[in-house]
Amino acid sequence: MTDGMDHPAIGRTRAISDLIDPWREAALHAALDLAGPPPGAGDALPSFHHWIYFLEAAPGRALGRDGHPATGGFIPDLGLPRRMWAGGRLEFHRPLPIGAGAERRTTIENITRKSGRSGPLAFVTLRHEISGAHGLAITEWQDLVYRDDADPAAPAPTSAPAPAGESRARAVALGPVALFRYSALTFNGHRIHYDREYARDVEGYPGLVVHGPLIAQLLLALAEEHHGPPARFRFRARAPGFDFEEITLCAVDVPAGARLWAKGADGRLLMEAETSAAPARQRSA
Repeated sequence: MTDGMDHPAIGRTRAISDLIDPWREAALHAALDLAGPPPGAGDALPSFHHWIYFLEAAPGRALGRDGHPATGGFIPDLGLPRRMWAGGRLEFHRPLPIGAGAERRTTIENITRKSGRSGPLAFVTLRHEISGAHGLAITEWQDLVYRDDADPAAPAPTSAPAPAGESRARAVALGPVALFRYSALTFNGHRIHYDREYARDVEGYPGLVVHGPLIAQLLLALAEEHHGPPARFRFRARAPGFDFEEITLCAVDVPAGARLWAKGADGRLLMEAETSAAPARQRSA
């Protein structure tokens, strides 16, 4: 059951300005193990690489138990301690030049609650509008879910199997060093990505959890090798991936884009995504 909420935080906005620093882009290029030299000052920032900019620098006293900035500030306290990233969608309007300044304006677009088999859930949708000197460059919707603590006695959740029929695939091993480097570049203190005891004993995971945006970024890179930068990108997390397993990135071409998914070592579906070269204004109803 899902209930909409007329929460007073809906419509709340904040803005963060940043420099699209060439060094951080070079560091992400290395962390993702991308081929060739990294782009430099004056070049266009690659798709989705804005995730390492516009970061919230919360002091340690403002963090929650999980290492994220505590709720009750910009995002209201919804009474549920575990934060999970569910997915998002992006529209790319124009390039952001590396070496120039930019601004991200964030709006709380929606808050809903859901009661399900796993207990109470709260969903928060954030809309990010990123602009440079020449206007709006990226519109991004980020979906967050908050839930109760894991029940150690509960059976492990079942995961759907990944589809078959990929035309391209790439296996990646994202171990503790890769997760640490990505956490550092995104200033992400969530302990499930680097604190194995916390991930296991508090949140109930069998290992360190691979960042959802990291998997999304690698899927998008796989698609761009054949299609170039997209106009739109949509992705949804279906199950967590872990540091101890090999993850396979899969793609199949569709008209004007690609359908993408990531699967775990046991074949379970971790993430599904799609790219499109068609701008948003061309979408049909």
